Amino acid sequence: MNTILVKDLEKLNYTDAWNLQQDIFQKIIDVKTENRKLNEEDRTETQSQLLLVEHPHVYTIGKSGDTTNLLINEQELESKNATFVKVNRGGDITYHGPGQIVGYPILDLDNFFTDIHKYMRFLEEVVIKTLADFNIKGERSEGETGVWIDAEKPTARKICALGVRTSRWVTMHGFALNVNSDLSYFNNIIPCGIKGKAVASMHNEVGFELDMNDVKEKITKYFGEVFESEMII
Repeated sequence: MNTILVKDLEKLNYTDAWNLQQDIFQKIIDVKTENRKLNEEDRTETQSQLLLVEHPHVYTIGKSGDTTNLLINEQELESKNATFVKVNRGGDITYHGPGQIVGYPILDLDNFFTDIHKYMRFLEEVVIKTLADFNIKGERSEGETGVWIDAEKPTARKICALGVRTSRWVTMHGFALNVNSDLSYFNNIIPCGIKGKAVASMHNEVGFELDMNDVKEKITKYFGEVFESEMII
């Protein structure tokens, strides 16, 4: 059985978390590169990790994203204590901030399965299972990534965004689940470049504030279940 190290970074600046991700990501790639030169019995096993974190207010945009989906200027960003960062993941613009749990799985998919579509669906499944434990019905929306509420209805709203990067079957970036998020910050962007769709939070769906640690525990549990791995905390 695969093992995944779980690190709760608690509250951490986006850039610091990104640097940490890239460091772990590169170390796994370096091990895989070295392993290619060695006989099978001499190879080192790679260690996958899951980082969980809560960021200060920040808008991030993927390499193929459209910066016009950020609807405020630099001065307005400052007034909202928010920053704007261009990153090397897929996907368009999204928001991270207090009350949101961001998960960064840094997995060596050679140890799981080499299928990015399947990987994305597995991340969605982890979130769908987590939401179900809080009596929230998370769903997929055809042709769109992430997890939605009322996916096929006019009231469709996104509760979890996904955006990943992979190289040599190693993953980074991941998912952002709105737990107790201040959803007004989403008014300053066109989330994921999708017009006319609302966003949701667990808080708004159940009507009360949730314990972030409870939600993290559920995410960790279902991550292990879905990816058939032992989660090492």
